[in-house]
Amino acid sequence: MPDLLLEIGCEEIPARMIDGAREEFARRVGDLLARERLGAKAGVQAFSTPRRLAVIATEIARSQPDVKEQLQGPAIKMAFKDGQPTAAAEAFAKKVGTDVSKLQKVSTPKGEYLSASVSKKGRSATEVLAEILPKEIAAIYWPKSMYWQGKNGQRFIRPVRWLVAILDGKTIPVEFAGIAAGAESHGHRTLSAEAVLIHEPERYAEELLKASVVADPAEREQRIRKALDAATRTVSGAGWREDKALLHTVINLTEFPSAILGGFEREYLQLPEEVLITVMRDHQKYFAVEDGAEKLAPYFLAVLNTEGDPEGIIRHGHERVLRARFNDARFFWQADQKIPLRERVELLKKVTFQKDLGSYYEKTERVTKLADELAANLENSGVKLNRNAVREAAWLAKTDLTTELVKEFTELQGIVGGLYARAQGLEEKIAAAIYDHYKPESVEDAVPRTIEGAILSIADKADSIAGMFALGLQPTGSKDPFALRRQANGIVKTIAEHRLRINLGSLLELAIRSYPQAALNKTKIIASISLFLQERLEFYLRDVLGFAYDTARAVMASSADPNDVVQTIERARAVSTLRSSADFEHISVAFKRIKNILRQARLAGWVDTAGFHSEGLEEEPEKLLAAQIPRVSELVEEMRARGDYRAALLEISKLRPSIDSFFDKVMVMAPDKNLRENRLALLSAILKGFSTIADFSEIVTEGKEEKEKGIS
Repeated sequence: MPDLLLEIGCEEIPARMIDGAREEFARRVGDLLARERLGAKAGVQAFSTPRRLAVIATEIARSQPDVKEQLQGPAIKMAFKDGQPTAAAEAFAKKVGTDVSKLQKVSTPKGEYLSASVSKKGRSATEVLAEILPKEIAAIYWPKSMYWQGKNGQRFIRPVRWLVAILDGKTIPVEFAGIAAGAESHGHRTLSAEAVLIHEPERYAEELLKASVVADPAEREQRIRKALDAATRTVSGAGWREDKALLHTVINLTEFPSAILGGFEREYLQLPEEVLITVMRDHQKYFAVEDGAEKLAPYFLAVLNTEGDPEGIIRHGHERVLRARFNDARFFWQADQKIPLRERVELLKKVTFQKDLGSYYEKTERVTKLADELAANLENSGVKLNRNAVREAAWLAKTDLTTELVKEFTELQGIVGGLYARAQGLEEKIAAAIYDHYKPESVEDAVPRTIEGAILSIADKADSIAGMFALGLQPTGSKDPFALRRQANGIVKTIAEHRLRINLGSLLELAIRSYPQAALNKTKIIASISLFLQERLEFYLRDVLGFAYDTARAVMASSADPNDVVQTIERARAVSTLRSSADFEHISVAFKRIKNILRQARLAGWVDTAGFHSEGLEEEPEKLLAAQIPRVSELVEEMRARGDYRAALLEISKLRPSIDSFFDKVMVMAPDKNLRENRLALLSAILKGFSTIADFSEIVTEGKEEKEKGIS
C-alpha cells in the first residue's frame, strides 16, 4: 500500500504557533483518512520547520472500498395514497436509482418507512484527497491569520508559497490559496537555492537534509543540544543552563541549527542574575552559561539558523548587541535606585489598573487591606507569620511598575520589586513576598516560597477576580482576556501547597467588599465567583493532582464545604485510596439507587419534612439499618472532624451488609402511605448523613447496578 506526503510551504511561521498547528494538521489528515475509509491502519508522522508543516501517512488505500448503505425514505402513510405511490415515493425511488416496486418496507420505533439498499462505489484516494484536503488546510486553527490576495482570498498564518502532495509516486491535484500542489519543495532559505524534488514520501526528510533542512523537530532538538554542549566545552568547567522554554523556541526558529559561544565583560555580573538572564533569554534568545558552582559565567550561547560562524562575524555582532542591552539594564537599575520603593507608591496613582477599576494605587489599597485581613485570620488560627511584612509587601508590591527597568523588561515585574526591596535594605520577608507575588503563573509554576508571599499572591489575584466579575468581565467559553482562570488556578494551588485554612467563599466575600460596583448584585456576583473558584478547584483535583474525574465530582458534590481547599483535597485522597474496595463499590451503587428512589419520590410529590421514625418500621432489615445509623453517624462525624476521612469512609462501608439486606427484603414503595414515607425518610437520612465526605452516587462503578432504577 502506498504512502502519502503532504507539505504546506509558507513564509516564516511564529515559533509559538508551530507545534499546535503541526499536531492539528497531522490529526486532521489522520481523521480524514479514517473517515473516508482510506487508511484505518495509517500511521501519521508530523514534521515542521519555520517554513513548513508536513505529514507522511503510511499504508494508504488507493481507493475507498465499495459499501452498501440502507437508506430510509418517507413514511409509508406519506409514500402511498389509496394504494398508489405518491410523489414522495417516486422521488425517493429516483434518488436511489430503482423502481418504487423494488423499495422495501421497514419497521422503526416511529412506524413503517420505505427503505432501499444501495451500493456505493468507492472513489479513488486521489479524487477524495484533492477535494477535501484544501478544506482541512483552511480549517487549521491559528490565533491570528492573514490574507495576501485581497480580502476575499484564502487566509492562513503566513502566505503559502508551495504545496507538495504525493501519493503512490504521483502528484495529487490539490490546490490551496491559488497554489497547485506538485513534487517540488524548497530547502533552507539561504543555504540552498535549488528546488527539492520529492518523488517518494519515505525520502522526504533525507532529500530536505541535502538542502540544509532538518524537517523533524525532535532531530533538531538533538542537534541543538549537541551543538550547545560542544560550544560550552571550550570553557573549562562551564555548562549551559537548561531552559526548556527557550529550547522549545529555538527549535521552531531554525531549520539547520548550529550554536556559537560568545562572551561579555565580568563587570555586568554585578547586576542580578534575573536581569541578565531575562535580557539574554527573552530579548536575544541566548542560553546562559554557568560555572561549576552553578553561578552565572560571563558567556552566552546563541543558536544560529546556519552552518556556523567560522570567522566570528556573527559572534561579534551578538556580543555588541548584548553589551548594549546590558548597558541599558545597568543604567535603568542605577537610575531607579534614586527613588526608593516607598516613595514610588504615590506614583501608582498615574498607572491605570483597569479603566473602570481605577489606578494601581487604588488596587494597592484594596490588596493591602485584604492581605492584612487574611494574615489576621491565619494568625488567629495559629499560623506563624509576620503580619507587618505582609502589610508592607502589599503596599510596595506594584511600585516596580513605575521603574524604568520594568518599563523596558515588563516580564520582570514583581521580580524587580523584590530585588529593589532587597537592595534598599528592606526586610527579607518583604522582599521575598514582593518577588513572588505573581506566582504561580501556571499550574506548573512554583508557588510563593513564604507564607507572607502566599498571602500577598492570593490577595492580589482575588482582588483582580472580584473586580472583573463586579464589572461582568468573567471568562466566557475559551475567552479569558484578563487571565482570570490562571489567577484562580494560582489561588487554589497556593492554598493547597501551603495548606492554608483560607476558605474560598470567605476570601471572595472579603475581596468583593471593596468594590462599590458590586453593591447592587452582590449576592449574584458572589455566587458566580464561588462557582468559578469551585470549578478551578475541581480542575486542580483532576488535572493537576490526577484524581479520577468521578472522584473529583464526588467530593465537590458532597454536603461538605467545597470552598475548603485543603479538606477537599484530603477527602479526594481518601476516596481515591478506598474506591477500589468491594464494599466501597457496593456502597456507591446503593447510594445511586437511594438517590434515584428519592428523586422519583420527590417528582411524585413526596417531601421529607419530619425524618424517619424507628417505631414506624416493620421489617427486621429496616429496623437493623435504622438502629445502626445514629452510632455510625456519630463515629463518622468524629472522624471527619479530626480529618481522618479514610477511617470515616471505612466506617460507612461497614453499612454495606445492612443496606444490601434492606434492598433485598424491604419494599420501599409500599402501598401504605405512612410506611412508604417513613422508609423514604430513612433513605434520605442515610443519604444526608453519609454524604459529608463524598457523594457516593457520583462514583462510576463496574459492579452490578441493575437495581439502580429506583424500584423495589
